[in-house]
Amino acid sequence: MSAINCDLCVIGAGSGGLSVAAGAAQMGADTVLIERGAMGGDCLNSGCVPSKSLLAAAKAAESLRRAGRFGVNGHEPSIDFAQVHGHVRGVIDSIAPHDSQERFEGLGVRVIRAAARFTGPDAVEAGGITVRARRFVLATGSRPAVPPLPGLDALPFLTNETLFERTAAPEHLLVLGGGPIGVEMAQAHRRLGARVTMLVRSRLLPKDDPELVEVLRRRLSAEGVAILEGAAAAQAERAGNGVAVLLEDGRRIEGSDLLVATGRAPNLEDLGLDAAGIAVTKKGVKVDARLRTTNRHVFAVGDVTGGPAFTHVAGQHASVVIKNALFRLPAKVDYAALPWVTYAEPELAQVGLTEAAARERHGDGVRALTAPFAGNDRARTEAETEGLVKLVVTKRGRLLGAGIAGPHAGEQIALWCLAVAKRMGVGDVANLTLPYPTLAEAGKRAAGSFYTPTLFGPRTRGLVRFLGWFG
Repeated sequence: MSAINCDLCVIGAGSGGLSVAAGAAQMGADTVLIERGAMGGDCLNSGCVPSKSLLAAAKAAESLRRAGRFGVNGHEPSIDFAQVHGHVRGVIDSIAPHDSQERFEGLGVRVIRAAARFTGPDAVEAGGITVRARRFVLATGSRPAVPPLPGLDALPFLTNETLFERTAAPEHLLVLGGGPIGVEMAQAHRRLGARVTMLVRSRLLPKDDPELVEVLRRRLSAEGVAILEGAAAAQAERAGNGVAVLLEDGRRIEGSDLLVATGRAPNLEDLGLDAAGIAVTKKGVKVDARLRTTNRHVFAVGDVTGGPAFTHVAGQHASVVIKNALFRLPAKVDYAALPWVTYAEPELAQVGLTEAAARERHGDGVRALTAPFAGNDRARTEAETEGLVKLVVTKRGRLLGAGIAGPHAGEQIALWCLAVAKRMGVGDVANLTLPYPTLAEAGKRAAGSFYTPTLFGPRTRGLVRFLGWFG
């Protein structure tokens, strides 16, 4: 068995692992990257990239249906699902070179395509090679969490790992789960011609602000997505050539296909973590604020830590680990200004605290400021007036969080990410001069409403009248 000694060994070539490996190698560290599956991980191959590509195709179809509101010949589109699949595959293939083994080897990274397993606190075996490193980084990601639903293991159900392999649209897709993946795929498949029924144990998008979620719920329902909230599944079974889910309340819901979108589970198996002295919890690898595991020579990033399962979080983790592992700087993870987006239409984006979380933490010292897109001129020109901007502030006007349900919410939230991260007050945004007409003006209007009771109150009117006496 051959051996390698290096500065840094990264296990997992998903978004977090690739970011660490690329940064470390370019900063001069002798770096080894180990990956047992496809380069690029979940995000490239079965997550962000294919899902957003499918959503883009679905949006194109819906744009044709709704074109009549502009006086343009709107009609029901003819959808070739095989070509839609080709579009999704083409986007993946266009991005793949950036995540490829060849690119990383060009950066000076030694890439080993094999399963990795710790054999001790400072050694990993992969593909017949023993790797010893000053620091290790676990970046093995996550996989779809499959619930222990009786009968499910006997059915050919779908997850995000298999959904994008289909070249034919399902006739009637049952979606088990009401989180972002379930919502996005439900709307995409409905717009691409399938019947869709969502089976949601509690409520749609439970981590998001209910006022913003209601905007998206209305749109999904209007487009024909059947949403069954409070629908706890008790059993799954075959129904002819399709599937059926029996609910705890006795209802039986049949469909042609079943998509399981009930969360994520960290990839921890067969890594020899015990041999390395790495502790785990039910959520994932146990880490401190500096992303160190219980083995201080091993860090963990991304989904495997059990934290927020977002690609941009993995990127933040990579930055923290590089500062710690290479420069011995005590950098820590900070989720205070963490954004997240559900890329349905209208999009739902949030950063910082929701109103409920803010009130739980600050009690009555919280105000919610809103501005609907129905009052925004740019939204009117594009006939996209559903939704609103919602800001959560202290009584002194410091921003605690922001949420947007509306057109391009994922792009609009960038301003509020900066505002929350820098602990700005609403006045910092209310006093901005923004171009007209833009959707961002709705956010400025929400910020400005903080001052409305004072600015247009009786004391201000009295002051204006008083000053008027002096000419």
